[in-house]
Amino acid sequence: MRSTAAPSYPDRVDVIFERTGERRYAVVIAGPGGATRRMDPAPGYDEHIPHDLVHYLAEAELGLASGVFGRAAAGGGGFVPAGETAGAPRERARAQRKLRRKEAALRRSGHEDMATSERIAGVADVAWRRRAGARTPEWAAGRPLSHEDEARVRRILPHLDRAAALWHEVPVGGSLAFTWPSTAPAARRAPSSADASG
Repeated sequence: MRSTAAPSYPDRVDVIFERTGERRYAVVIAGPGGATRRMDPAPGYDEHIPHDLVHYLAEAELGLASGVFGRAAAGGGGFVPAGETAGAPRERARAQRKLRRKEAALRRSGHEDMATSERIAGVADVAWRRRAGARTPEWAAGRPLSHEDEARVRRILPHLDRAAALWHEVPVGGSLAFTWPSTAPAARRAPSSADASG
C-alpha cells in the first residue's frame, strides 16, 4: 500500500551508500544545489548488504514515501548537514531548528510507513539470508507473515540480490548510489587516487 500523504521532493535526491572503512559505511543524501547530509557511521554494517540499504530498497520498492528515505529526500530524517560546523552560530542554530520542525511534521504524517518499513525490511533481510543458508535470528523464528507481507518480501528479494552483489564489490572509498525512489543503482564510484593514497 502506497502512502497517501507523500512528502514533496526536490527535483533529484541521490541516496549514496559509501564504504568508509573495512567494517563501516555512511549514508549520504545529496539534493539539488549541493545540499548534502550524512549519517556517518550508519548502523548495521554487513559485508553482504548494510541494514540501511535493505531499508532503502524496501521503501523504494513499496512506495513508502514517509519512511526513512522518503523523509530524508523531503529534507527530514536523522542526517546531519555536511560541513555543519561552517557558518555563523546563529545560522547553524536556525538551520537546525528548521530541520527539527520539518522532521517533526514528516514524523506525524508518516507513522504507518515507518512501521511498515521496519517490519518489512527486517523480514526481507531474514528471507534473503535464509535463501543463502544463514541461520534464522531468534526474533524471526515461527513468526508467520500475512499474504500481503509475503508478496511484499518477494518483490524486494531480487533488489537485495542485485544490490548485495554490487555492494560486495565496492572498495573502501567507493559507493553505490540510487536516485530516490528508484531501486536501480544510479552510479558506482571507485575510490580516486587521492582516496587510495590517504
